[in-house]
Formats: sequence, C-alpha cells, structure tokens
Amino acid sequence: MKSETVRQLKDLIETYDRVMKVMEHDAAEAMKRDSRAYGGFVRATKGKIQEFLTEKIVRIAWDVELHRPPARLAINSKKIRIPIQMQYVQRLKDRAVRNYVLGNIKKFYYGLSVDKHVFIDGKLVLGVECKAYTENAMLKRILVDFHLLKTKAPDMLCYLFQLESQLGGDYSAGKRNPRGSTSSHTLMSYFSNVDLRVVTLLPGERKVDRPINKSQFFKTLALDRLELAINMLVDGFRECTTA
Repeated sequence: MKSETVRQLKDLIETYDRVMKVMEHDAAEAMKRDSRAYGGFVRATKGKIQEFLTEKIVRIAWDVELHRPPARLAINSKKIRIPIQMQYVQRLKDRAVRNYVLGNIKKFYYGLSVDKHVFIDGKLVLGVECKAYTENAMLKRILVDFHLLKTKAPDMLCYLFQLESQLGGDYSAGKRNPRGSTSSHTLMSYFSNVDLRVVTLLPGERKVDRPINKSQFFKTLALDRLELAINMLVDGFRECTTA
C-alpha cells in the first residue's frame, strides 16, 4: 500500500470520526424542530457518509494506488434506461394492449441506477451500492438492480459497500473472501450474472438496539478495513481495464 494511499485513508477515518461524533447531537437538534425527524436524519447522514467514503475509496484506488490518469475516471448515479423486452411484448395476449405498446415502444423503459456508476473512458465498468447496513430483503433488491443493469453493461463488476452487515454469516469479519451466509448465498444463486463483491467497513454484526451513532455503541473505522476495500477495487479495475 502506497504511503499516499495510507495518508488519504487516515484522512477518511478522521472524517468518519467527526461525522459520527456529532450525528447524535445534530439528530437531537433536528428532533426539537420536528419530533419525526430523528430517525430520518440519522439514516440520511449514515447514508451520506457511506457514499462519501465509497467514492473517495474508488478514487484513491484508481488515482493513487494504480496511478492511472484521473481524467479517465467518472463517477455518477444517473439513471440508465432499461428497455422493455420484446419477447414480453409479443407474449401480450390482448391485441389492443400489444399494439399500444408497440406503437409507443420508445416510451417503455425503466430508469435505473445504483449509488455509484464508475466509468473508465466512458465505459461503465463498476457498479457500487452503498448501504449503512444491509439485510437480506435489501440484498434481494440490490441483486435485481444489478441484474437489470448488466443487461446494458454485461461486463460491469458489482460491489456492495456497507458500513455494517446484517446479512448473517461472516460478512462483518473483514475478509477478502467471506464464506457468507446461507440465506444470502441462496438469494445470489438466482442471479447467475451478478458476482456480488461485499465490502463491510465496520466490525461486528449490526444490532438494531445498538446504533453506532450513540457514543456507547460507536464502532471504529480501522485502516485495515479500508486497505482491504482498496485492494478489492484495485483487483476489479485490473480485471476490467488495461494500462
């Protein structure tokens, strides 16, 4: 790991610490203005810090660790149009409905995005979903989204970056190749085109009654977790690009 990579990762840890330490205070202030605001504020802030960390890690992996030109890299979350499948249209039994769809075929699409679309030289190469935590109902939705996106970008690599895991198994152990959990693998088995790479930044399974925004349940973001995330992204970039 390059020294500049380590320096920037330590900066990310400091940012995470600052955000987490004031989150509970800021949420309490929000609740004074609106009693319903507490939960929404905490969820939104955790989501934003996870997306911030993820994008920074992606850029460090590309710019610093691989020393590739930053101008080749673009990250956005713009909707990608997933068109209606013609096989479905042809199966429509109602002729009037089928003719209506065919007559307006350009309008029939679904706008889809995950949290981070990573492009190299204009080609979508990585998709990254960012979660404060993930449980298997969320995983099911993530797998569906990636399955649909890969109809447009078949070679895209798929990542899940989460602060905490609620997937069961050893996803929270900080391993490059976790064994996973029985329920998660079962869901994944139905999406053969999605090889999901799971990155968990904080240790220990998420506990509903131990929220990390409260000081007594705070979890430290460790350098080795960030280094593992960098290495997994470097591997991905090397798979889908050439120097």
